Amino acid sequence: MPEKVITSKVLCYVVREGHLLVFRHVGFSYEEVGIQVPGGSVRPGEDPANAALREAREETGLTGFTVVRKLGEIEYDISPLRFEIQRRHVFELALHGATPERWASQEDHDGEQEPTRFECFWIPLRAAHVLQAGQGALVGRMFG
Repeated sequence: MPEKVITSKVLCYVVREGHLLVFRHVGFSYEEVGIQVPGGSVRPGEDPANAALREAREETGLTGFTVVRKLGEIEYDISPLRFEIQRRHVFELALHGATPERWASQEDHDGEQEPTRFECFWIPLRAAHVLQAGQGALVGRMFG
């Protein structure tokens, strides 16, 4: 078995009026990719809070994000998909300005690969347990 690589990641909990901002990958089934919150890799030398803001913008196409607070850090072993342990910095973000209930977005990956298409939408915060791959692990910290 290959040695597991440790990567630095961010997850973003964007909450408005009791609803959590999530997305699904267009072109993949729920069974393959589930429902996710915005997030991604922390670039070398990048502050995790700045990475959270960047990833939220890139994946949703929206710009009005601010960091409310860091909720904590967790580790998630994503094997066997990739032999990788993700050290996840989890942030609560606020989103300012009007947004639709559902919209299309895409991440362009700096033009280095085909864009990844997303459908963004809001789910009741009480349903955050449906998030894939342990992404909802720290939602409870927003309540105490």
